[in-house]
Amino acid sequence: MSGGCCGSDIKTYIVGGWSWAWWLISDAQRLSLEIMTLQPRCEDVETAEGVAITVTGVAQVKVMTEQDLLAVACEQFLGKTVMEIKAVLLQTLEGHLRSILGTLTVEQIYRDRDQFAKLVRDVAAPDVGRMGIEILSFTIKDVYDKLDYLSSLGKTQIAAVQRDADIGVAEAERDAGIREAECKKEMMDVKFQADTKMADSKRELELQKAAFNQEINTKKAEAQLAYELQAAKEQQKIRLEEIEIQVVQRKKEITIEEKEIDRTDKELIAIVKRPAEAEAYKMQQLAEGHKLKTVLIAQAEAEKIRKIGEAEASSIEAVGKAELRRLVPLLYLSHSIYIVC
Repeated sequence: MSGGCCGSDIKTYIVGGWSWAWWLISDAQRLSLEIMTLQPRCEDVETAEGVAITVTGVAQVKVMTEQDLLAVACEQFLGKTVMEIKAVLLQTLEGHLRSILGTLTVEQIYRDRDQFAKLVRDVAAPDVGRMGIEILSFTIKDVYDKLDYLSSLGKTQIAAVQRDADIGVAEAERDAGIREAECKKEMMDVKFQADTKMADSKRELELQKAAFNQEINTKKAEAQLAYELQAAKEQQKIRLEEIEIQVVQRKKEITIEEKEIDRTDKELIAIVKRPAEAEAYKMQQLAEGHKLKTVLIAQAEAEKIRKIGEAEASSIEAVGKAELRRLVPLLYLSHSIYIVC
């Protein structure tokens, strides 16, 4: 869209949106961004070997939406219809297709169509890119000629393939026979080896069985001998334990007898000795008590006599002192003699 006052040439590109356009002032034009399908066709184009062929291709193209490339496409195609745009692009692709066909042989074109289509796409892409157009895909739809060159080429190829197939079948049958013989020989060798191994294994099995039987018999004999020896040991242990039990029983009996003797002794002591000792102790205590009584009585009599003597002496002394006190004043008065007592 372009427009403005005083002859302005400012352009605005809007992809998939909307905008205002002023009547008689702005110029709004449309350009389709949909994919366009082209079918370039080159008839009777001579190849590098001079064989004329007709090639039909299919191309998918569209306008690029990048700002700079979109501006280029708008400059090239605004105001043109889709059919006119397709015609321009179709002529460009057919021109490149025709030029490339002149550089290749029929075999190269027919056998490797993908490489041929890639070559056309790579050569044509820069030219249409300068128009703001992008080639999305390009494929070869059909290749044929009016002189049956391709059919002859196909027949030759078919014959070569058939020949190679027959040779391959013969070689395969030969190889299969050789391989079958080798397999039979290998099978016989394997069978012989298997039979030999089986015989060796059987013989080894018999030897192992004999060795195992011998070992089993030896182990049985050893086990029987060990059993008998262990049985003898167990019998000996049982006899020793019986003897120990008898010894223990005898010890118990001796202990019981000793206890009975102690009991009898204690009973005799309790019945005979203890009463005698008690009677003797009683007599001794009575004698000692009588003796002590006599001694105490004698001591009491002596103490009594001593006390009586002391009392009598004290009485006499007191009487003497009293008599002396009575006589002293009388003597003092008569003789004037001082007597100090």
